[in-house]
Amino acid sequence: MTTAPASVATASPAIRVHGLERRFGDLVAVAGVDLEVPAGEVFGVLGPNGAGKSTLIRMLCGLLTPSAGGGTVLGVDIAGNGRDLKARIGYMSQASSLYSDLSVLENLRFQAGLHGLGFWRHPREVTAQIAAYGLGPRQHQVVGTLSGGWKQRVALACATIHHPALLFLDEPTAGVDPVSRREFWQLIGAIARAGTTVLVTTHYMDEAERFDRLAFIFQGKMLDVGTPAELIVRSGLHVAELVDDHAADLATQLSGKPGVIEAAALGRSLRLVVKDIDPVSLLPGSHPVRTTIEDAFVALARQTAKP
Repeated sequence: MTTAPASVATASPAIRVHGLERRFGDLVAVAGVDLEVPAGEVFGVLGPNGAGKSTLIRMLCGLLTPSAGGGTVLGVDIAGNGRDLKARIGYMSQASSLYSDLSVLENLRFQAGLHGLGFWRHPREVTAQIAAYGLGPRQHQVVGTLSGGWKQRVALACATIHHPALLFLDEPTAGVDPVSRREFWQLIGAIARAGTTVLVTTHYMDEAERFDRLAFIFQGKMLDVGTPAELIVRSGLHVAELVDDHAADLATQLSGKPGVIEAAALGRSLRLVVKDIDPVSLLPGSHPVRTTIEDAFVALARQTAKP
């Protein structure tokens, strides 16, 4: 992967926003978000569908005007400067921006033209992207006949053909098979190592460990920001598991007790999540297991959703 950013990273954050809000009538899609992403990070925005992730990313790209608040991306004010931002960022949306009736090569050539690559640079960059993303065997194939994983690979090549300093990926692995997801993350890692800042939105909790830092977003609100390890520690959660023939009955008995966040039975397995107490003391015979990002997120989301 030879992709290099359009500008050298500076001490200034790649993204800095404050009080960012977006309303659609009475619906508050994004509510008072404060966020700072240093240059060079792979930053994740983790939340369920409808949490406000896509609305947030579209404001950061200059595609939506904030209803309140503001900020900068690569030093450019996000309000009213979409044209300036377009030249410096890459954006891969949930809805494919590819032309399904064109070949892989034709899509790349079209994107190179949209980004104003010069006569000499245009073919060189297209050839480089085909090589970097392993698209050689597929370059003449019509995009509409590709699998989901290959389409995402082509879309990523198109989004980075102008070597953006900052890359936005909105749910890039949604609906992609596990093998293609892993390969896609390897490509993202290579892009980041070349110096591009990457912001990824996802609802896949298992992808959280791949980020340098991440933010939890739920109902349009930013719940917490930090490294995966920091978020788990701050949650104060502890988890234990037990295999027992009466797992369902034990889960019912434990649910609602002080400090119990969740007691869930699946077959003979019982998983107990508690806050600031020892789970083994509540569930004799169980053994401690690692607290996950999903545990931390679900606990925060439930707390936020309480009336």
